[in-house]
This record gives sequence, C-alpha cells and structure tokens, in this order.
Amino acid sequence: MPPRAETASAADLAAALAVEVFDQHRQLHRLADYRGRNLVVYFYPRDDTPGCTVEGKEFRDLHDQFLALECAVVGVSTDSIDSHRAFADKHGLSFTLLADTAGALARAFGVLQDGLAQRATFVLDRDGRVARSFYEVSPRGHAQQVLNFVRTMLESHRMLGG
Repeated sequence: MPPRAETASAADLAAALAVEVFDQHRQLHRLADYRGRNLVVYFYPRDDTPGCTVEGKEFRDLHDQFLALECAVVGVSTDSIDSHRAFADKHGLSFTLLADTAGALARAFGVLQDGLAQRATFVLDRDGRVARSFYEVSPRGHAQQVLNFVRTMLESHRMLGG
C-alpha cells in the first residue's frame, strides 16, 4: 500500500497531483490545476449511499463558505462519470466530483482498499502540500470540521504575515 499522503515524499505527492481524471461533466482535471488556492479533496466509497449522501450534502450546504475562503472542494470516488452526474443532479451538488474509476488518485493518496476509496479528506494548501489529513471520517458533521480547519489555517497564515 502506498504511504499515506501526509508521509508521502514531495515527488510522490507531485505524481498524485498530476493524475488526470474526469469530473461529472466529462471535463478532465488534475489536482495540480488548483495550485494557487486551497483545496479540499474528500474521498468517499460510493455515490448515493446513506453516509456518502450525508457527507456530500453537508459539503454542498457549506460550499459557499469554502468559496468565500478561496478554497475549492472536490469529491472523489471510484464511481463512473454517469454515476457522479446522477448523484450531483439528484442532490444539487455544485462542486466537482471526480470519477477515479481506475483508483489512481485514491491509490496515490493511500486510501484505495478493495477497489473503493476509503472515506478520508485532505486539505491542500496553495502550494499543493497536504496541510491536514482526516482519516476514518464520520460523515455527519465532517464538512463543518473541515471548514473550521480551513478557517484556522488561513487565520494562522494571516497572523504569521502571509
């Protein structure tokens, strides 16, 4: 199993950021494209299952607050593009869902198990470095926990003169 993202080398993480996957609109994405802004990458096992739906809806409900902090939110699972599109449409998810069908992105972050992305979230800073990892996530309340961390991270950065 690859190392967890927070212990991965800069080269390992650079490779993860270069993985290309399609979103629910069939647009190609690389996490490296988000450099220059903060990024939340949350992995989840399956579209439209109870826990994944709760988590997705909570990120949806807080999405404007993440955007106000210049922080993008990206959900990732090994489900198909069509499954992501149906999931996003059904629940009004306006953020990007990446269809990591081959598991390359989940594998690069060390969260692929038995062909599914395990529930985990990573906050990447503006330079594409992992600022915080959340493992063994409980879906309810997790988006708020991540938002609180992003706020704290930005406030700390401001206090240090960034």
